[in-house]
Amino acid sequence: MGGLFSRRPQAPSPSLADIEARQRAEAAAEQARNDAEAARAEITKLILANQESQQKSMDAQQAAMQAAAAAQAQSNAEMMAMIKAERAANEARMLAETAARTASDEAKQSAAKAEEERKRTLAIQEQAKKDAEAATQRAKELEEAANEEKRKAVAAQEAANVSKKEAEEEVKKANVAKEEAERQLKEGIQPVVTPTPEEVNAAKRKVQYQEDLFHFAVAGVAGGGKSSLINAFRGLRNKDRGSAATGVTETTLAMSRYANANAEHPYVWYDIPGAGTLKIPDWQYFNAQGLYVFDCIIVLFDNRFTMTDIAILTNCRRFKIPTYIVRSKADQHIRNLMRDMGYDSDDEDDEDNKKKLYRNARQQFIDQTRRSVKDNLENANIPDQRVYIISNEAMLGVVKEKRPKKVIDEVELLNDLLGEAQIRRARIEAETANMRGE
Repeated sequence: MGGLFSRRPQAPSPSLADIEARQRAEAAAEQARNDAEAARAEITKLILANQESQQKSMDAQQAAMQAAAAAQAQSNAEMMAMIKAERAANEARMLAETAARTASDEAKQSAAKAEEERKRTLAIQEQAKKDAEAATQRAKELEEAANEEKRKAVAAQEAANVSKKEAEEEVKKANVAKEEAERQLKEGIQPVVTPTPEEVNAAKRKVQYQEDLFHFAVAGVAGGGKSSLINAFRGLRNKDRGSAATGVTETTLAMSRYANANAEHPYVWYDIPGAGTLKIPDWQYFNAQGLYVFDCIIVLFDNRFTMTDIAILTNCRRFKIPTYIVRSKADQHIRNLMRDMGYDSDDEDDEDNKKKLYRNARQQFIDQTRRSVKDNLENANIPDQRVYIISNEAMLGVVKEKRPKKVIDEVELLNDLLGEAQIRRARIEAETANMRGE
């Protein structure tokens, strides 16, 4: 029995419940031992008594047969008591062993829980250590970042001070430039205004600029015949459907965009509002209309070459935009000169005289126009360039390939314009090919 109640190795850090369970188990085991010892003592006593009784029975067998029978009965009773006592002892032993096993299992479970708790505590401690190290590293990084921000702030402040000084200098320069511009305006000198990239992009969006198209702008003073000329270039008469609106007074109050009627010629024509219809000084007309985004500009005039025309040509030279000076309504001016020479339209019999007057008036008109433009360009310090003298009716005939008889510069103007467009297209194709590495 001693082996069953031998002391087990003590579990690490048992709880109060574990101790109480173990104590109950030990008390039960102790009680079982006491009961077993009492049972053995009782058995021993019974055996001795039985032996004594047998001895007495043998001594008195002959004298007391009835007493022997009674003694045998008593012996049987005592044997039954012994069996009961042994049975009780076995049951006590089994209870003790069960209690011991239960206590052992509970002790093992407590030990396992204690081990798990120990491991969890170690894991928490390890994580806490890592968190502390990470916090230390983060604090170090934050300190370094703060120092860097401080350095940047100092540098920014220094840069701000430098910028402030530069801004003050720019303000001084701007004031000087303003004063100089005001002085030049008083003296009649036109200032030079360069559009910003944002203004250039806005102007391109306004005219719906496309790289694969060639954009012609027809500009000049109001009433110069811009709309009629655009119609002629597009092969349309003024009353045809889709033509630009025309009239005695200026009808174009906003920029109008017209695609070329022939799809094989990817050109777009723009009817620019006449300078006389806008409250804009002649030197601002170029920028105000966004003329710096066009691929080619036709400067159209009727009776006289104006300061607006000079401003357009000057700015086109700055932006390297090809320009064509065109005088329109040649047929009307020639007829007026013929009347000044004595031509009477009612006298239809003298055809030779009519032809002679036409030749003289035509040549006079051409000479006067070229001389006038040359003088105006020279006075404006602009290099001399050709002036194209045309009539819209003759231009319409050239565009429609009807070969009109009374042409002056219509054929050359159309060829030069289309040639300019082809040169630009070839240049764009070459640049595109270079970008692709072809």
